[in-house]
Amino acid sequence: MLAPIVALVWEASHGSEGLWGHLATYVLLPAFGQTVILLAGVGAMVTVLGTTMAWLVAAYEFPGRRFLEWALLLPLAMPTYIIAYSYLDLLHPLGPVQEVLRSVLGFDGPRDFRLPDIRSMTGAVLLLGFVLYPYVYLPVRAMFLMQAANLIEAGRMLGCSHRSVFLRLALPLARPGIAAGVSLALMEALNDIGASEFLGVRTLTVSVYTTWVTRSDLSGAAQIALAMLLLVVLLVAIERWARRGQRFAGNAQRASSFVPVRLSRGWAFAALVIGLVPVVIGFGAPAAYLFSEALQRWQAAGIPAQLVVEIRNTVMMAGSATILVLICGAVIAYAGRVFPGPATGVTGRVAALGYAMPGTVIAIGVLIPVAGLDRILDSGSRMAFGVPVGLVLIGSGVALAYAYMVRFLAIGVGSVEAGFARIPRSLDHAARSLGHGVGSSFMKLHLPLSGAPFAAAALLVFVDAMKELPATLLLRPLNFETLATRLYGEAARGTHEDGAMAALAIVLAGIAPVILLARIGRRKPVGTP
Repeated sequence: MLAPIVALVWEASHGSEGLWGHLATYVLLPAFGQTVILLAGVGAMVTVLGTTMAWLVAAYEFPGRRFLEWALLLPLAMPTYIIAYSYLDLLHPLGPVQEVLRSVLGFDGPRDFRLPDIRSMTGAVLLLGFVLYPYVYLPVRAMFLMQAANLIEAGRMLGCSHRSVFLRLALPLARPGIAAGVSLALMEALNDIGASEFLGVRTLTVSVYTTWVTRSDLSGAAQIALAMLLLVVLLVAIERWARRGQRFAGNAQRASSFVPVRLSRGWAFAALVIGLVPVVIGFGAPAAYLFSEALQRWQAAGIPAQLVVEIRNTVMMAGSATILVLICGAVIAYAGRVFPGPATGVTGRVAALGYAMPGTVIAIGVLIPVAGLDRILDSGSRMAFGVPVGLVLIGSGVALAYAYMVRFLAIGVGSVEAGFARIPRSLDHAARSLGHGVGSSFMKLHLPLSGAPFAAAALLVFVDAMKELPATLLLRPLNFETLATRLYGEAARGTHEDGAMAALAIVLAGIAPVILLARIGRRKPVGTP
């Protein structure tokens, strides 16, 4: 986990003397400004949208509320680059949305009437906001549901209206969930490369990619990536600073659960419509478009043979990463349980660093040590056997699997630790008294009892690896296409329709963890009758 960070710093320090000045003037400042504006806009939007939707389904009872509880999670299945890809076609001047509007309003063509171009900062903020708001919705809804009814009743007895209860009581108590959700959403927005590039927003991530691939300047890309890493550290520090000195405690006694207020017919219909808006924009409309385009391609030419190869490549790489993450996550989590102490605690925190780093940063950090190992292996093979092996680690996909492992190891460690935490320590002591050592206890006790957390971690890592675009673009072997890179290539060429099948396959795979999260979200909190 630390090797890519060390390698990144080392490579950035080897740039030419005039490189920093050029990058700071012509690349870093414009890209940093665009990135800050994008993150500020997305942060504000996901905060308002996610918190509002969470309060809507937690505080009020109306027909369709149970449907919205899980439907509001569906945009998580839509990667940011896919929603940008879809809306570029849907909102094109000659696309279906503007054609219908012109027909209804009586205009003849695009010269008479056209919507503002979605390729803009505003378009990027709106689309990313409608995809990433579930990161705020999920924890904030949980915080609202865990609030005891006696607190809400006390507020109402003191004369607070529904609005005042939300603003002065429920919202301040939900700040930890809001801060955590916004941080995750901003990390995802910073990691995005496809949507930003498609929509004409030159972020730091896009600058890293163009500097490395287009200009063949690895040192310059490393320096921009280092600036991105500092921005990530700044985001985390701001999140911690925003919650400084705050403590949140619940009632030690068993409290009655939060009871939603039943709305009248008119307000109930309005609440349902309001809740459906982000679901339709963030998932429904682009999913319907992808299904329609994929169906047309399938009816016209069947399933392309190339798509089958790309699915195989995607499954192979995502599966390899999943196995690596589960093995390393189990080792780290089990070490923390068996040998608790400062060392294992630090190890667990270091393992979680990768999830906070954008894929482009990880890709450059991974490339440097792996390329060095490739050169050593090639030199050794030449000396020993007289046969060059070339870039065997990069060319075989090992570097990409390593990058995936660094990026998603936090998921494996967190899920496995949560599973182990539910196993009483008394069982460990019983196993030791029966003569079982550390390894035997893991295989015969902890692993069987942690099957569900392992399966959940495997599912989340597999789907996230399928959707990962920046690291895949930069580290994939030559002539190696996954579903994500195929879609990126088609969108870059302007042939959006040809990538519909690949996009639909990614979205369908992404629905699986959404179903898992919805099942978890429906479980009643502790103490609920």
